[in-house]
Amino acid sequence: MNTDTRVDDYIAGLPEWQQEICREVRRLVHEADPDVEETIKFTNRPYFVLDGNICALLGTKDHVNVMLYDKAIVPDPHNIITSGHGNKTARMISVYRDQPINAPALVEMFRHIIANNRQRRSVGPRR
Repeated sequence: MNTDTRVDDYIAGLPEWQQEICREVRRLVHEADPDVEETIKFTNRPYFVLDGNICALLGTKDHVNVMLYDKAIVPDPHNIITSGHGNKTARMISVYRDQPINAPALVEMFRHIIANNRQRRSVGPRR
């Protein structure tokens, strides 16, 4: 895994139950593609990137937000996206304490986002 100690620090600063959620999402995004890299954007928010943004994590008072940077085009046949359905940049999955993560569905979505990022990169910007 291409890990970033700043992401470790962010996760360590969260309550234990949120740490577990973040560690699981982190593991799943790296499972989707071992070339995924981690970074920090916007001062302290963990981002996972490969040829563009894949997702970001944000611990809140009562849940963890997993922001999916899919431009609202990745299918959601398992209905795991909780908000942002009309957003043209990102949608979100809110994960609450003791709520299981649908790991196969999330990995599938990550793989779609990565494939779309690669496709956009190979085509290049439109002129």
